[in-house]
Amino acid sequence: MHRFTNIVFILTGGLIALYAQAEDNQNVYILIGGIFLLMIGLYRLSKGIPSKSREEDNE
Repeated sequence: MHRFTNIVFILTGGLIALYAQAEDNQNVYILIGGIFLLMIGLYRLSKGIPSKSREEDNE
């Protein structure tokens, strides 16, 4: 369930950021919100991926 939430954050943030840049009259706050959602989603998703060094230590 958390992975799905992270993917929704990433997609929503990316779409909001693209939408905010596509306008002639850019709204900086919407752009910042989109980038914030994108980065939160990426951060949470990357926390769940184990590092290579941990896998090598366990073997």
